Amino acid sequence: MSRAYKPAQVMGILNVTPDSFSDGGRFVALDAAVQQADRMCQEGADWIDVGGESTRPGAAAVSEQEELDRVIPVIERISATLPVKVSIDTSKAAVMRAAVQAGAKMINDVRALQEPGALTAAAEMYAAFGSAVCLMHMQGLPRTMQDNPQYDDVITDIRAFFTTRIEACRSVGISHDAILLDPGFGFGKSMGHNYELLRKLEAFHDFEKPLLVGVSRKSMLGHVTGKPVNERLPASIAAATIAMLKGASILRVHDVGATRDAVHVVTATVTGEC
Repeated sequence: MSRAYKPAQVMGILNVTPDSFSDGGRFVALDAAVQQADRMCQEGADWIDVGGESTRPGAAAVSEQEELDRVIPVIERISATLPVKVSIDTSKAAVMRAAVQAGAKMINDVRALQEPGALTAAAEMYAAFGSAVCLMHMQGLPRTMQDNPQYDDVITDIRAFFTTRIEACRSVGISHDAILLDPGFGFGKSMGHNYELLRKLEAFHDFEKPLLVGVSRKSMLGHVTGKPVNERLPASIAAATIAMLKGASILRVHDVGATRDAVHVVTATVTGEC
């Protein structure tokens, strides 16, 4: 590995939605959501990523107020009671502001701050609170992104997208050190695109920004294993291990404890510190 190795951080997924692809409906109630966050924290989560609108293919849109009602009480409770950092998975400017004010330390946006007002909101929250931003690549929109994704070259095209979005962030005062990148596995990509991204993940290191990778339980794993969503843990750990060896900084996952074990094994192997 060409870059200095740092153990990957683990980001636990907390969907407070009725329709997310893996765990929709399980954590809609506030107490259930906080209990799940506590469970992930005890299993070794560095981050809890709270989302109030599903981005799976075909998912219905959610109003701004409904998304606020879903996520803000959860972020407030986690931030006040648990020793873990919170990120907000949203594309809406108002939700970004309210979430950071409630304690979120990162804005994790599948649309890379392209929605109306999002770039300004992220800049304001960075200036006021030092909140980070994760820019994810997605071709198309969640409801149609998997219809027929096409690229001239998936790596080159995503790199061009990141270059543009990083410059947009820097133009409004968001510093180099506050930006993370997510190539967007499963977001407007074919199976071939997804595996090319995983195989060539190092292609994004010259941006000199942490890479967030989310492949947990995704269809790219089911495609090659034939397993349904709830039986994809071994495949998820294999993909996370590959991502770590290729320099991923944060792993966004459903299964925190198992992923934390994988982090320990990869770290011991790479560093020799057992």
